[in-house]
Amino acid sequence: MNLRVAMLSVHTCPLAALGGKETGGMNVYVRELSRELGRMGVEVDVFTRSQNPSIPRVVPFAPHVRVIHLAAGPEAPMARERIAEHLDEFVEGVDAWRVARGDYDLVHAHYWLSGAAALALRDRWGTPVLQMFHTLGRLKNRVAHVPAEREPRARIAEEERIIATADRIVAANAVERSHLGRDYGADPRRIAVIPCGVDTELFAPRERVASRRALDLDGRSVLLYVGRIAPIKGLDTLLDAVARLRAADGPRLLVVGGEADEPTDGHEAALRARADRLGLGDAVRFLGAQPQDVLPLYYAAADVTILPSYYESFGMVALEAMACASPVIASRVGGLTTTVQDGVTGFLVPEGDGRALAERIAALLADPDLAWRVGREGVRWAARHRWPCVAEAVCREYATLEARAGAHLAAARCR
Repeated sequence: MNLRVAMLSVHTCPLAALGGKETGGMNVYVRELSRELGRMGVEVDVFTRSQNPSIPRVVPFAPHVRVIHLAAGPEAPMARERIAEHLDEFVEGVDAWRVARGDYDLVHAHYWLSGAAALALRDRWGTPVLQMFHTLGRLKNRVAHVPAEREPRARIAEEERIIATADRIVAANAVERSHLGRDYGADPRRIAVIPCGVDTELFAPRERVASRRALDLDGRSVLLYVGRIAPIKGLDTLLDAVARLRAADGPRLLVVGGEADEPTDGHEAALRARADRLGLGDAVRFLGAQPQDVLPLYYAAADVTILPSYYESFGMVALEAMACASPVIASRVGGLTTTVQDGVTGFLVPEGDGRALAERIAALLADPDLAWRVGREGVRWAARHRWPCVAEAVCREYATLEARAGAHLAAARCR
């Protein structure tokens, strides 16, 4: 396709190491989708806010694709609500780049901060906006346990505005589309359902013994968690479940994400303290963020990968684990109810229920044949979510938006 796309990922860079406080599935999505679009001939410029003045301003990372770091406020990590105060500066930076380097055919925005910037750019350029939220503020507030976890009213108001005015919205599954309609009044006819993807060349089955040897693991059963360390991810429930399974030769839990050996985040420190109070000792290892090309080793080494979240819009970790033949146990919430086929590619349990989670883990560990069958079906399911399939579906949306924009422009010229 002969298209130029301005891809907006304001608050987090797709090239950042995964598992940190502000990095997760959305980073993978933006990076891998952009890479695949580039392979299809689409010119993609990914604009993100600079968080480090020493890094290169422009990073080409795939054919036809580059990441552009723009100064917008202090070039340092910043709370998302503060980033909103600097969106005008970000928009000016994107616009200056367009003036210097040429027009874009459309804007593809990720998360509500990017959506707000995209609408401002549409006002200037007249180009259509394709929006994907990845998470929704109202749904996060519904599962918040304490006031500090609640999303601000400003975010909800911006989501309402973006949903009402974006030219097209992409939902990761039918569950998200339903939430957009029920909680925000979105017209379902303006929403395309396109599942997230997985790199099935990187994430593929490997021999478990060899993977454990490479990670210096012993023969104990391995439970795996991969993702950000945040209250909404439900690690407190997982620790409670591990405590119920504790025995002399009980399973070990590996937590991939957060800060290795530097529990600077308040929630991670609280989780480590909880593990100590539960007497888990060396049964839990906090490993910090790991490189993407190392993650397949962890999935292959694990007897089961666990997503105990209170809310997930999709659950990309589940798809990566399945691609590696790791059985998945996940909370029965949000997009996980469609990403994981209960009893086929994995198992769903009630969120926040440590007893139910422990019972399902124990049952799976006790039945290697079941674990093998679930892992095999997971590989088949993941193969249907390869990034080329996702990119092709997104390109169809691009083509529709471009055609509409061309028709509007032609009509305006006729007038």
